[in-house]
This record gives sequence, structure tokens and C-alpha cells, in this order.
Amino acid sequence: MNGIFFAIVLISFAVAAVRHLPWLAGAESDVVPMDVLGQAMISSATDAVTLAIGLVGVMALFLGLMKVAERGGLLVIIARLVRPMMVRLFPEIPPEHPAMGAMILNMSANALGLGNAATPFGIRAMQQLDKLNPIKGTASNAMILFLAINTSSVTLLATGVIALRAASGSENPAGIVPTTLVATICSTATAIVVAKLCMRWFPPATALPPQSTEETIEAGDEDNEIDDGIPSDDGEEKSPDGQLEQQTARPYPAYVSFLVLGGIAGFIPLTVFYGREIAPWIIPGLMLLLLGFGVARRVRIYEVFVEGARDGFQVALRIIPYLVAILVSVGMFRASGALEMIIAPIGSVTAHFGMPAEALPMALLRPLSGSGAYGILASIINDPAIGPDSYTGYLVSTLQGSTETTFYVLAVYFGAVQIRRIRYALIPALSADLAGIIAAVAIVWLMYG
Repeated sequence: MNGIFFAIVLISFAVAAVRHLPWLAGAESDVVPMDVLGQAMISSATDAVTLAIGLVGVMALFLGLMKVAERGGLLVIIARLVRPMMVRLFPEIPPEHPAMGAMILNMSANALGLGNAATPFGIRAMQQLDKLNPIKGTASNAMILFLAINTSSVTLLATGVIALRAASGSENPAGIVPTTLVATICSTATAIVVAKLCMRWFPPATALPPQSTEETIEAGDEDNEIDDGIPSDDGEEKSPDGQLEQQTARPYPAYVSFLVLGGIAGFIPLTVFYGREIAPWIIPGLMLLLLGFGVARRVRIYEVFVEGARDGFQVALRIIPYLVAILVSVGMFRASGALEMIIAPIGSVTAHFGMPAEALPMALLRPLSGSGAYGILASIINDPAIGPDSYTGYLVSTLQGSTETTFYVLAVYFGAVQIRRIRYALIPALSADLAGIIAAVAIVWLMYG
């Protein structure tokens, strides 16, 4: 992200400087390119802080509700539901091995938009998978399949994106729930199929020669990102051990798991054909259901909600530096004319396939940087010419909620267990990203095009 950030600023300055030369030569014009660039920097920084402050209340609401769900054991319930399917996906992992529990909880947390919980579960899963890995330093098939699923995880509730849309004045902030669900199901299915095919095509892993030095990538580097693209504070992530112990309880019967999964699959056509009618019910219904779940599980819902809301307040304030950096650089890129020079030719082609030029930077940056893509999303949906409830607004929101920071996830998770040979890991991960983008364009065009 350091290189991307500096490159955007450097290109913006260079393009503005070239456009400024005729003005220096005496050309009569009311537009002074470098002056426009400086004004764009100041206004973008101001807009970033205004946006973050407007996000405080919405983030506090959603994280408060998710804290009630987490404290009531919703993660463990989901884990017990998906366990029969996981046993079939990972036949080489013993059903009672801690790796299985950590993987299930990681995916459950991602599905609910609980990025702070997903990261420690994912790292714990990689550590446990490494214990079963006969060739240290080389990614096993199970590791690659887990990361492929992790980078494309089915998302039931993209809380961070919904909160940002609400803060941006959207009349239907939860309208991306059905589009995100469809896109992530497509991307996850693609990740699994491609990973399974690669297991057959690529030869078995071989041992790496010993090295005298070890280079470990610490979890939380790059942008301190969490899975929904909002920067997180690693100091607040909790150890998953307690919930892993809960997960070892007897799973639900297989028929119960497949009935629930079938119900979710049956929900998809309803969201496609009746998404506009269903969306207004999502946020009020979500609050009632999660608080009702907490009451049924004997959670002290008021105190726990306040605790989660406090975390939401801190998250909203923590993202101010990220938003300032990204929105200022994007503002410079637009004001200098560089964005139009690069995107216009490509966008003229992709626009015929449902990908407008305004959404291209989002699609290209998302696999590289979650916080960078989050900043671009904020910039796009807060643009008065676009807005959160336009086709482009729905598309970029769906892209943020349904695709993952692929290179960051691979670097952190593999680095945590010192994997130096990743084999074919990028193939299913990037295939899932591409499938997610295509599915997002298709479902958004069908519902909001």
C-alpha cells in the first residue's frame, strides 16, 4: 500500500504540473491546475473527517448488535451447522482436530462481518494445519483450500459497508445484502472448485531446503485491515481458545445442517426477485432478531450492546487517518485529470459489460488493499454525481462486501507459519476474486440496473 499511495500522489502531481505549463506560458484560463489540485487535497481531507464522524453512530449500532450475537454464541451455532460440510471438504483433517474448529469459526465470523474475530481464528487455523503439514515451509493442499475459502467467504451481513452506506445518506443501506450474498456464494463455489482441480493438476509438495534465517510476516501488518475492509486494532483481538472449546461440542446432525444450507440457498431467488421489497425490513428485523436471540440466550443485552457500541465508536475514529490518506490521494488523482486519462479508455470497453469507469479503481484495488478500496468506496458513494443508491453505488458497495484483500490475507496467514512456497495458492484465490466481480456485476445489474 505504501507504493500505491506514493504512486498515486506522484502521478497526480506530475499530470497537474504538465497541465500547468501552458498557464505558466501565459495562456488565458480561469483554471489553474496546481491550484485546483491543492484545493482538492484540502476539501478531501475535510470530507474524510466529516464522513468518519458521521459513521460513529452507525458503527456503534452495528457492532453493538454483533457483540450481543457473539456473546450469545451465534458463532458456535453456525460452526456446528457447517461442520458436516467441512468434514467433506477437508477429508484429510480429523473431524475433532483443533484445526477444524478454528477454520469453522473463522468462516462463521467472516459470514457475520466480524473481522476482528475472524483474523485470530484464521491464524490459529493455519498454526494447527501446519502441525499436520508433513513438509514445513510449503503450503499443504488443506492450507490452500482454507485460504481460498477465506478470501471468498460467503457473507451474510457486510456490516461495515452497510454502515458506510447509511452514513452516506443511502435510502436503502441494506440493499446490498442480497447482492453480496449471491456474489460471495459464486466466488466461494469457484474457489472450492478451482482449488480441488489444482490439487489434481499440480504435483505433490516437496520439502524446501533449510534456510539460515527466518522471515516471519507479523499478523496485522500492511494496513491493519480486517476482512470487511475497515482498519482494525490488533490489540483488541481476543484469543479464540475459549470459543474453540465450545465448538468441540457435538455438532448438529447432518440433515439439520443441509436443511439450513438449503434454506439459505432458497433465499437467494427471493432476494433476486423481491430484493427491493425485502431490503427495507432487513435493518429493523436484524435488530429485533439479534436482541431477541440475546434474550433467549440469557445475555445481558443492554450492557453487552453498550460494550460493542463502545468498540464501534473507537473503530469509527480509528479509520480517520486511513480515510484522510486515501481520500486525499484519490481526490488528487481526480483533480489532476490522471484518473480520467487512465480509466476512460478502459471504461469505454468495460461499460458495455456492466462495469462503469467509476467502479474500475475499486475492482482493481480491492485484492491489494482493503483500506484503500474502502477509501475509494467512500469517495464514490459520497460523490454527489453518483451517490450510494445509484447503479454504480450499489456495484462498488457489493464489490467491497463480496471480495477480499487477497494478497494481504495470503501474506499474513502464510507468514504466520513461515510458509515460503505457496504453490498454486494464488490461482483459486484470484479466480474467486474474478468470479466475485462478475457475479457482483450480474446481480446488481439484474436488481438495480
